[in-house]
Amino acid sequence: MAESGTHRKGQGAIVERIAGWSVRHRALAVGGWLALVAVAVLAGSLMTGPAAHTDDPGESGVVKRVVNAQRNYEPILENVLIQPLDGGGGKFLDDPALVAAADDLVAELAKTPGAVTGLRSPKDPGTERQVSADGRSGLVTFFVAGPNDRMDAHFDTVAEAVRTVADRHRDVRVAQAGDVSLSRAVDDAVKEDLASAETTSLPLTLIILLVVFGALVAASIPLLLAATTVAGTFGLVAVLEQWVAVNSAVTSMILLVGVAVSVDYSLFYLRREREERAAGRGVAESLHIASRTSGHVVAVSGLTVIVCVSGLLLTGLDVFRGLTLGTALVVGLAMLASVTVLPALLAALGHRVDKGRLPWLGKRRTTVVESRGWQRLAAAVVRRPKAWGGAAALVLLVMAVPMTDMRLQDAAVVNSLPRSAPTVDTAVRMQEAFPGAPTPARVAVWKEDGGRPDTPEVLSAVDRLRERIAAGDGRLSGPVSTVRVDDVLMVRVPLAGTGTDEASVDALEALREVALPATLGTVDGVGYAVGGRTAFAHDFEEQLGGRTALVIGFVLVLAFGLLLVVFRSLAVPLVSIALNLLSMGAAYGVLTWVFQGGALSSPLGFTPYGGVAAWLPLFMFVILFGLSMDYHIFILSRIRERRLAGASTRDAVVGGIAASAGVVTSAAVIMTAVFTVFITLSAIENKMMGVGMAVAILIDATLVRGVLLPAAVALLGERAWTLPGWLGWVPGGGGERRRPVAAAAAAPADAYGTLATETAGRAPADRSADPR
Repeated sequence: MAESGTHRKGQGAIVERIAGWSVRHRALAVGGWLALVAVAVLAGSLMTGPAAHTDDPGESGVVKRVVNAQRNYEPILENVLIQPLDGGGGKFLDDPALVAAADDLVAELAKTPGAVTGLRSPKDPGTERQVSADGRSGLVTFFVAGPNDRMDAHFDTVAEAVRTVADRHRDVRVAQAGDVSLSRAVDDAVKEDLASAETTSLPLTLIILLVVFGALVAASIPLLLAATTVAGTFGLVAVLEQWVAVNSAVTSMILLVGVAVSVDYSLFYLRREREERAAGRGVAESLHIASRTSGHVVAVSGLTVIVCVSGLLLTGLDVFRGLTLGTALVVGLAMLASVTVLPALLAALGHRVDKGRLPWLGKRRTTVVESRGWQRLAAAVVRRPKAWGGAAALVLLVMAVPMTDMRLQDAAVVNSLPRSAPTVDTAVRMQEAFPGAPTPARVAVWKEDGGRPDTPEVLSAVDRLRERIAAGDGRLSGPVSTVRVDDVLMVRVPLAGTGTDEASVDALEALREVALPATLGTVDGVGYAVGGRTAFAHDFEEQLGGRTALVIGFVLVLAFGLLLVVFRSLAVPLVSIALNLLSMGAAYGVLTWVFQGGALSSPLGFTPYGGVAAWLPLFMFVILFGLSMDYHIFILSRIRERRLAGASTRDAVVGGIAASAGVVTSAAVIMTAVFTVFITLSAIENKMMGVGMAVAILIDATLVRGVLLPAAVALLGERAWTLPGWLGWVPGGGGERRRPVAAAAAAPADAYGTLATETAGRAPADRSADPR
């Protein structure tokens, strides 16, 4: 067959050749994929050595670099809250039960020689700040001592001592929260969340796939590809994290995106191959058409996702490097599996792919038909595109209104996790009694000549800082602790607020711009910087805000260029980008309304803290912009097929929407279900991500796909498929022209070998199901 059209001259031809090779070498294609996954998993499990660390932005990054340059680790600061169980009672020092618990804790800690340093109790002289403002609660603070290889053991010893004292004084609250105890609570919650997501998302996906395909074999293939893709990505990331820092968010995102795109790509391929067989074609010819059409869509969609997520690198934030790496890897592997392993499996199974039909459902699902409901909707839209398109756009604009009041604010630990976690409940109570104590600011102080930092001048400046805090306006409060780490003096200063709210940021600015310059800033030859949870969140938001426009511009320009080459149309990429931005704005509006405003907080199981995670909107933008392009490219490709086959633009729109409805609806349901799993997890950030992405996908698959896209194409008419003369240099078009359907579908024997003989002698079935 002569190579005509965009597909033949570009990426589609490459995908066809790869798929053809896989079909001819089925065992090698499947075996090679399994070997790749096995090697990746094995390499990841055998990888040893320290993982790479992120470099934090701003002053918090300076603190991290200075501390990491020391030989020893920074000692762990832990706090033990002692207060009446019922919140009542008199003054701490006048309550025998509270004083007895404090004395017992000090005595118990004294039995752990070398494990504790810098112990401070409410009864010690000069420790008035160890008693809460209302006088009812006391705070025992201490550092868990080194050396490095003993810190974990010392922490376990100290934690056991606190539990022992708590058991002996059940009439009062004796509870611990600090550096490591809070970190372990977060780590445990992340592990539980990930395990829950894994055990829920895959079975849920299988159930939906069974409903979609009506056959066990067909439903199992996308799930098999998703599971192996995610497993292989986890293995590769475990190897690469020796050089690129990876945090817990990366593993969640690999699972989330991996399952979504793997199933999406498999659906595109499987449904198209099944449609062609329903139209009377043999397995080989159906696979060829699927690789030329759906395979091409998979490649373009995957590249779009990778291009979009790579925009996060422009933020300059190390935390996004691992996220970009993990997402790009899982999408790349999903693409590879879809254009190699999937054709090989389908060629090997042939018509057996429809085995294991479900009663009542199987026969209907294995017979491919166009969606009459979406067909009627599309027909109504193209008859009155202005009315329908205007109404849908108005709905999305109204949904986007709350976005105008969105406040970017990361959740503090006390806001992120539910209070059902004992350490989090302790941190919340500690925060109420001693603001800033659970997560104080960390001030690193060093001599510029490399000498000892704890000189009399520096210690005197720290004392003046304590006095200034005691006589201040309340933005800086609580006990100030100091500990030396080799050539750095670490000063812990509690801040007002919850840790990331406006009160905390105001306190941080007061510390950086007023208190420290007036104290440590007067000592010659001394350098200092402020880090900690509040400082990191503030510095992160500052740098992210300064780079957001650059990232968005990068994604839009590259997405526009990619779609321009794929469709050789100026209108299609402009319309696609505009519709994506509209649906994204609506999703942002819902996200703000639900989490910042607190709507649905009770059924979703979270406590609003007045903001939306600072990293989430930009992250949602790059991920969803890429993922939603799946639908746009798939639908527009089906519309263009009909146009090239001789249909008018409006007829092509109706037929394309009807033919793609089954795939897009199924893919959207699965993707939404996977995202919804994250709403059930404990961390509020996961809930935000689940709601935001699920809403965006639902909007994209309904209002955008069913109304706005057909309305836009109908209004454009033939202009949707034309390219201005001054853009004639754009590659990818070549010999595109209208051509008969039969010519477009013919399968060359040299690509698929002897499999082409399977089509001989077969009587064509009813062509009414043929989407072309």
